[in-house]
Amino acid sequence: MVVKFNPEGRIVMVFGRKKEASEENGPWTRVNPPRPAVDGQFRQPTDVTWDPAGNIFISDGYINSRVAKFDKNGDWVKSWGEPTPQGTQNPGPGMFNTPHSIAADAKGNIYVADRGNRRIQVFDSDGKFLREIKIDVPVPPDAKPWFGNQPSAQQAVAQSGAPWAICITPGPNQVLYSSDAFPGRIYKVSLDGKLLGVLGKSGRQPKQFGWIHEIACPSENEIYVAEILNWRVQKLVLRPNAQTRTSTSSNK
Repeated sequence: MVVKFNPEGRIVMVFGRKKEASEENGPWTRVNPPRPAVDGQFRQPTDVTWDPAGNIFISDGYINSRVAKFDKNGDWVKSWGEPTPQGTQNPGPGMFNTPHSIAADAKGNIYVADRGNRRIQVFDSDGKFLREIKIDVPVPPDAKPWFGNQPSAQQAVAQSGAPWAICITPGPNQVLYSSDAFPGRIYKVSLDGKLLGVLGKSGRQPKQFGWIHEIACPSENEIYVAEILNWRVQKLVLRPNAQTRTSTSSNK
């Protein structure tokens, strides 16, 4: 389910419905192939965003692998996307493997963190595919996961650049932030996909991360990251010109 609250904590809207254990067929169970998606119902949704017109977009998530669209009044509009067939090497537009996060830009375009396919897909507000963004930054040789063995090439969700959480800053000059689980970094990216910066690594210290599952970026140089392994939220204040100033000073 997805629940909207007002600032006073009162429920304003409810989307979806939890299956009750007392129902004839019981709660949802995993089956293969997955059951067909149902309008207005979700199976493990992951995130929500809004376009400038107030339309609501939900990434519906681990099983249905689609994007659901509601209007500003909460009425169902449509959905798009489908699960990526197992073993697919080059998934096409609109194929999702766990759409894990979602964000909208000032033009109403929708950015979907297609985590299992290691890419961010960009659509217009009606679901028309526009482009994809892939983040490819070499992994440092000394990089270590927060726990467990080094991820293999078959573990797409644990590869460098696989987007676990994304956010887009307010205008007029918008940028996108994305995070991965290994090597545990945050990436700053232009909306057309150009890499602008990288920070962080896996760990337990300040400016290190343990599976970022949500990012908020109220401005380009202020971001909040929520980590599920470290049980915390970090506020990061970025100083993109600090290195330039330091280099200039050292040269004088």
